[in-house]
Amino acid sequence: MTRPTIREVAAAAGVSIATVSKAMNGRYGVSVATSERVLDAVRELGYESSLVASSMRSRRTGVIGVLVADFEPFSAEILKGVAGGLRGTRYDLLAYSGSRQTESEGWERRSLSRLSGSLIDGAIMVTPTVVDAPAEVPVVAIDPHTGRAGLPTVESDSLDGAFQATMHLIRLGHRRIAFLAGRPDLRSSQRRERGYRQALAQEGIAFDPALVGVGRYEPETAREPATVLLSLPEPPTAIFAANDVSAIATLEVAEDLGLRVPQDLSIIGFDDIPDASRTTPALSTIRQPMHRLGSTAVGLLIALMSGETPETTHHRLPTRLVPRGTTAPPPSHPPRPHRHR
Repeated sequence: MTRPTIREVAAAAGVSIATVSKAMNGRYGVSVATSERVLDAVRELGYESSLVASSMRSRRTGVIGVLVADFEPFSAEILKGVAGGLRGTRYDLLAYSGSRQTESEGWERRSLSRLSGSLIDGAIMVTPTVVDAPAEVPVVAIDPHTGRAGLPTVESDSLDGAFQATMHLIRLGHRRIAFLAGRPDLRSSQRRERGYRQALAQEGIAFDPALVGVGRYEPETAREPATVLLSLPEPPTAIFAANDVSAIATLEVAEDLGLRVPQDLSIIGFDDIPDASRTTPALSTIRQPMHRLGSTAVGLLIALMSGETPETTHHRLPTRLVPRGTTAPPPSHPPRPHRHR
């Protein structure tokens, strides 16, 4: 009696040979129903690799990994959204931050290599340095790198949010508006600068490169460029910071320089992290739906792990202006900054 072949298993299950191989080896891209059909055919035919096939379920970990560069306010809010999106599913959450050099490319590859297959069934990467990292499991990127979008992605509408922030300042009467940029390698940062420049252009305000500093989305690196901007011979009357932690750092720099916010200087951020409403005065900002970013990424990832073909693998979510206490019309005579002694 001849032993059944993988071709016969494929014919019995009504799938391709490649699908049989994926199902037997626990690879993603095959729906649960199809996997069950393949395994039934393997058992009925007595295919010799049935031991491998029957172990497929044991390889499923029931865990989704969320890879973050750092556990900072933005990623913390994303994690809350992921946890909410997983509620009611059969998946658990593993939050992981691999050891790395600051913002070095490739940390995602190392982390995915360590986790894929044995620890997680799929991964969500937050602000990754690459969007084409090969992996053994499906991967979704949140707030991706500027490169080719080789992975499914979820992000906020940074361009429109930055346009709203800058227009808010312009409508208050500001004309000398500085921009404290984020990480140059992230698409969100580039789009926020573009939105800032588009608003200036629409209102006939000339772009001045001297009014642009790079804060890289981190408070430690935002303080120096904020100080430089506020120490210019003709300082700005308003600063749009590309994220809230940079805006809060700018608020601290302004206080150190003896500037009152918003009487002497207006500041607006981006994100609406919990600390934004707790500053004194409360921070005006652009709200991006961070929890929804996480839950949308979960939905997309689970669909991919189930072998489904989503209508779209690139989601862009809307942002909106949240005016609070750090923005007001500009002073008639801008004061000179001076350091407290």
